[in-house]
Amino acid sequence: MNTIELIFAFSLQLLIIIIASQVMGYLAKFIGQPKVVGEMIAGVILGPSLLGFIWPQWQQSVFIEQTQSWLYLGAQLGVGLYMFLVGLEFNTDLFKNQLKSAISVSLAGMLAPFAVAMLLCIWLMDVPGLFTENISFSHASLFMGAAIAITAFPMLARIVYERGLAGTALGTLALAAGAIDDAAAWFILAIVLGSYGGGVLLALKALFGGGLYAYIMLTKATMWLQPLANNAQITGKLSHGTFVFILILFGLSAYAMEWVGLHAVFGGFLLGVAMPRGQLTDILTSRLHTITLVILLPMFFTYSGLKTELTLLASWDLLGITLLILLASILAKGLACWAAARLSGADNPTAMAIGALMNARGLMELIIINIALQHGIIEQGLFSIMVVMAIVTTFMATPIFELVYARKHIKGRE
Repeated sequence: MNTIELIFAFSLQLLIIIIASQVMGYLAKFIGQPKVVGEMIAGVILGPSLLGFIWPQWQQSVFIEQTQSWLYLGAQLGVGLYMFLVGLEFNTDLFKNQLKSAISVSLAGMLAPFAVAMLLCIWLMDVPGLFTENISFSHASLFMGAAIAITAFPMLARIVYERGLAGTALGTLALAAGAIDDAAAWFILAIVLGSYGGGVLLALKALFGGGLYAYIMLTKATMWLQPLANNAQITGKLSHGTFVFILILFGLSAYAMEWVGLHAVFGGFLLGVAMPRGQLTDILTSRLHTITLVILLPMFFTYSGLKTELTLLASWDLLGITLLILLASILAKGLACWAAARLSGADNPTAMAIGALMNARGLMELIIINIALQHGIIEQGLFSIMVVMAIVTTFMATPIFELVYARKHIKGRE
């Protein structure tokens, strides 16, 4: 295919992705779910699991191999910009106030899943089609632990903001614990990738490089960027040059996190947290919000959906494994976070709400399993199982939260 034909093919893909994500997103909101849950499901629908199963020739003729790199680029840009937007709205003052409780919740939400992962891997490593043949028990256990422990930080943020919890103690505790959880999970994944490749250099680089970069961004960068905020506050607008400069900073920040062995999304998030609050962040959010949420982020869900084959789970054995992993993951993460929140002084409804929110894994789960599949740690069967876990645990978060936490406020008003 020539360049014009490729552009036309990619444009058609983009149109289908936007329509599918919007339709499924509004259906999700109609039944009381965050829109992002519907967008995740739309990605799976467009892949071989449904559209490719019902109409394989048409699905393969639309999502052609030649444009996969374009779709991948848009997907990574969408995830990074979304995390940048989350960082722009992150309340650092409340984060500091909730740090002790957040560490307790996060630590519990890591230890229990890793213990469960080790028990699961004793059995799962003997099941064909899940892990690659040459992987060791330690590598498999570390990956499964990170995959079970990880929290869908961007999705958690959307649930928090859509439910009006931004700036509250509950919302900030959930976001803070989720951020710590994910940083630890990415570091552990870096250890797996580094040692799996034959050395520990990547793990050391992730530990020291990521820690140093986070320290600089959280303690120095805001002061350095303050002149941009002052100018935006005075003029009431953001010049094209300044906007481009910030996008360049975003690219460099994302690249820095990739270079140290973490993931680009944390570069975007740290830059967003470091941006001085005020007119500057308001303008940045208004400019980036629509293109990120409507166009770029659905590309990531579709890219993951194209790699998901739920038909692989049609056997009773794999279906049983899927249910076991799902149940073990939900209990390990949810109960551990609930117990830690209670021990930190939260009342029972708030602790249960924390457990429900921390159990959502969606977007981050999709990112981590994509990386594992790309590096040959897992095979297609386990990838599909973990996609199911990502969707189910994120789907559960809102109704459980409404059940255990909204009732508290109803009683409080009576």
